[in-house]
Amino acid sequence: MKLPVSTEWLLHCATSLAQLEPGATASAAQLADYYDLPAPYLAKQLQSLVKAGVLSATTGPRGGFRLARPPGEITLLQIVEAVDGASSPYECREIRRQGRGALPAEDCLGACVLAVKMAEAHRAWRDSLAGVSLADILSELPSSAPPRTRSLLTGTKDSRPRRSPFG
Repeated sequence: MKLPVSTEWLLHCATSLAQLEPGATASAAQLADYYDLPAPYLAKQLQSLVKAGVLSATTGPRGGFRLARPPGEITLLQIVEAVDGASSPYECREIRRQGRGALPAEDCLGACVLAVKMAEAHRAWRDSLAGVSLADILSELPSSAPPRTRSLLTGTKDSRPRRSPFG
């Protein structure tokens, strides 16, 4: 299965937005600059996450994008489906019934075994993504990532006290 490049962009953008302080936003231009992406196209793609209820958007000089729900309530599947849809990438066209190798009709009463296996694989892939939230992703990032993201993305410093490297 091959997903559009915008899927990677939006997974990373959502993860970056999840690292911001509550209520903070980042504009499409800031996110585009952060990842060296084309801003107009990224802005259009971010709107798909707004329509899906993953992000909320505000306008104005301090506007931008932020998560619409807590990171624990947003799954990777929701982000992927916002970009790529929910349909299976495999479509059985019943070629087992065509050509010189066509099976007799009585051998095609049940679903094509290949279609069944591909559907099972697609369900497993979806279930795997549905089981991973942005909070899960954040928990696996290095502890230095969120403060760095906040600083570089929005120009704000982390307001939480820093631990000394010496314990």
